[in-house]
Amino acid sequence: MTETKLGAGRYIDAAEAPSNTVTSVHELTTADGAKVTGVLRTVPGAAVVVALMHPRQDLTHHVLVPELLARGYAVWTQGTRSVNNDISLVHEQALLDAAAGLVFLRNYPFDHLVTLGHSGGGTLYAFYHEQAGLAAENRLARTPAGRPIDLASAEMPVPDGAIFMAPHPGQGALLLRLIDPSVVDESDPMSVDPALNAFDPINGFAEAPKSSSYNENFVERYRRAQHARIAKLDAVARERVADATNARRRFGATADPVDRRSALAPRIMTVYRTDADLRFTDLSLSPNKRPYGSLFGRRPDLTNYGLVGFGRLSTPDAWLSTWSAVSTNADFLRCAPAVVAPSLFIELTGDQACFPEDAQRMSDALGATDTTRIAVEGTHFGGPIADGAPTGASLAAADIGDWLSELFT
Repeated sequence: MTETKLGAGRYIDAAEAPSNTVTSVHELTTADGAKVTGVLRTVPGAAVVVALMHPRQDLTHHVLVPELLARGYAVWTQGTRSVNNDISLVHEQALLDAAAGLVFLRNYPFDHLVTLGHSGGGTLYAFYHEQAGLAAENRLARTPAGRPIDLASAEMPVPDGAIFMAPHPGQGALLLRLIDPSVVDESDPMSVDPALNAFDPINGFAEAPKSSSYNENFVERYRRAQHARIAKLDAVARERVADATNARRRFGATADPVDRRSALAPRIMTVYRTDADLRFTDLSLSPNKRPYGSLFGRRPDLTNYGLVGFGRLSTPDAWLSTWSAVSTNADFLRCAPAVVAPSLFIELTGDQACFPEDAQRMSDALGATDTTRIAVEGTHFGGPIADGAPTGASLAAADIGDWLSELFT
């Protein structure tokens, strides 16, 4: 496999699937009536199925699919109800989407079911393991926005194993590191507080690709300000949720169509500049073998201002459930102690989202007594650590195959 030279190594060419692969596409109905789609690929004799899922992305062509098939394992890939359009992504609903896929797989003649969460899929599946392992009456009944969510009546099979590959600590925890705290006016993408501007040489910035050098005082002030900006956006989200809730109540009492329209109005939140983790430009912070730049490109000083980025647009409900480190339930460290199935944690040595201290804390937090942690050379999306080197995905696949073979034979 070779890396396609695009962006920051986000796209990795996959190997060909074995010629005897049987592929089928399935539309599933979740416990709350939503529709999700999954793809099952299997090879003759496969007794273990590995389920891959991500809250925001379509993993149909994930680079690990042919690698796992070649090693004799079946592979299930599916999306959530909001795949590739996460403006309304509520993680509690995504659990119902995941459950629909795992119920489907439990009805197939596989001996074992293992989840594999790459990047944001790691926290999604950690969250799933946590809720699936609870007695029905102890599962979450409301989203962070206060909306009812009926996890209690959903069938939620507990998987036999869990694999985490380059898992970041959760969408909300990730955004807390990425959000630019120098934004002064949430309606103006160019507003900036010079004292918190990570891309100003006065504060330690150096032009790419030279590593910046931020002093400890600036780093501490920056991170406190990041948390403060998240908290302010939380307040906006909760105010908008309350407005919609009050409009529904008024409509219930008066049947005024204006109130009904007000309750349905989406009140989309626009969050500018969310590609500004100091570690993208200062490689001395949380040192590992990562290249200069972010998950979105080699110039964070530019991509931070671009259209593409985490959490740019969201409903208030999605903000609180997915993007707010203050409010979300989908946090790896919170959920990990409840992951008691045998677990494999794979760190990528050049990761730009899961740093060495993250990998240590997250793997230590897993509740499984049978936990294996390994590190392989590669970048976050599974690219090679250097030109001509094996891809991180191919190295990880070999270790995954060995682990599955030892565990389930």
